[in-house]
Amino acid sequence: MRGNCVGRRLVDGATPRGGERKCVDSAPRYPAKWPPVTSSELWTRATADRYDAEEKEMSSAAVLTPTLAFLAELAGKGRALEFAIGTGRVGVPLRERGVPVAGIELSEHMSAVLRRKVDEDTLPVVIGDMATTVVPGEFTLVYLLYNTITNLLTQDEQVECFRNAARHLGPGGRFVIELGVPPLRFLPPGQVAVPFDVSDQHLGFDTFDLVEQILVSHHFTREGDHYRRDDSRHRYAWPAELDLMARIAGLELERRVADWDGAPFTQDSVKHISVWRKPT
Repeated sequence: MRGNCVGRRLVDGATPRGGERKCVDSAPRYPAKWPPVTSSELWTRATADRYDAEEKEMSSAAVLTPTLAFLAELAGKGRALEFAIGTGRVGVPLRERGVPVAGIELSEHMSAVLRRKVDEDTLPVVIGDMATTVVPGEFTLVYLLYNTITNLLTQDEQVECFRNAARHLGPGGRFVIELGVPPLRFLPPGQVAVPFDVSDQHLGFDTFDLVEQILVSHHFTREGDHYRRDDSRHRYAWPAELDLMARIAGLELERRVADWDGAPFTQDSVKHISVWRKPT
């Protein structure tokens, strides 16, 4: 999955998460009410510290401008909650647009990087798992971007993520997911790997377990005269499977497009932006 060797997968790639930096706000403002889901790989301090530098393209105006416009329109005059807010790539600029934003983040090290950008009163973050952690209050928008639903490695955990989104939404509120379409069409019989990036600075390919719906993203990033290797595990899911998860959580599909500009989703689309609505 493409992204970088530290992050999460997007469209045609992915990256893991983890860290070891002590969080500036190591104690969450609000505790989780349920035991955390533990299958997600926890990002290290080193990963968190280099994440923004290795995700410059995803933080560019070309990417963020349509993303923020899409999310701000759905949030309206209400509050937005970002699952797996990370270093605040989207949450911080969305807050700067005037949308009240809160976040849930599993890695204290990723949250520590976010906290260098914005204080807790401006953008509160709860340390916990996105499938179980509860943030007080009601939201008009919950969103989960950059293929991060795949960080939950079982179907049950992904279903719980949808239920947790529904739990936070008020009537008429929306849950948004950005997710790549599994690239299995590029996997000929007998082959187990699909490359997604071959460049001077980075080599990336995914390997697939078709029975368990698990892919592993392998990243080799050039650092001087050697390569750094990073691997991350993901459970891929099809749009139809996500729609069923949404129905289990009491949500209804409202819209599915191919990108943040609203291009139609077709059989050739490499990713989708899906919006589910909580009935009034």
